[in-house]
Amino acid sequence: MTLAFQLVDHPLMQHKLSYLRMAETTTDTFRRLVREIAAMLAYEVTRDLPTEPIRVTTPVAECETPVISGKKLCLVSILRAGNGMLDGMIDLLPAARVGHVGLFRDPTTLEPIEYYFKVPDDIGDRLVIVVDPMLATGNSAVAALTRLKQAGVTTLKLVCLLGSPEGVRAVQQAHPDVPITLAGLDSHLDEHGYIVPGLGDAGDRIFGTR
Repeated sequence: MTLAFQLVDHPLMQHKLSYLRMAETTTDTFRRLVREIAAMLAYEVTRDLPTEPIRVTTPVAECETPVISGKKLCLVSILRAGNGMLDGMIDLLPAARVGHVGLFRDPTTLEPIEYYFKVPDDIGDRLVIVVDPMLATGNSAVAALTRLKQAGVTTLKLVCLLGSPEGVRAVQQAHPDVPITLAGLDSHLDEHGYIVPGLGDAGDRIFGTR
């Protein structure tokens, strides 16, 4: 399968991603960079939102100008690392609702196990943007997207900082209707299912737990 996804290669984003990768980057700097990159990704992933014209009165004259129309947004974080991206996304999308899917990866099988699910009651009427810093094996993303579709969601997008070809392929095979937006695509996964060269465990680096 040919990998098809949006890779945001803006020089400023790539600059910030390079500092995220560095082992010596401190926890506070890592959090700030994740937030900044998330905001830039929010800008890109909402580029195709529909608009409709309204009439406003400026200090100079009356005019017709566009505002966002259509489905309202919901951001869904794949716990726990996805929470590190929420602030940056909300900075740009302050009216968005927020949901959470709690998944942990079985260390032996690498398969996701759900332990928490909380989303708005009307999530089926919303465009849902799922956020998770790392798209490694793709198992967690596939499970989260499947769960959201079971909850009635019909319009989904997936946004990650880094991905692997294996992870992109897994999501595309399971959910070919879900667009993927990445800040970076690395070469492969190691024997433990970590992205190489990657940036380490995003959750541990965001929350300072290792």
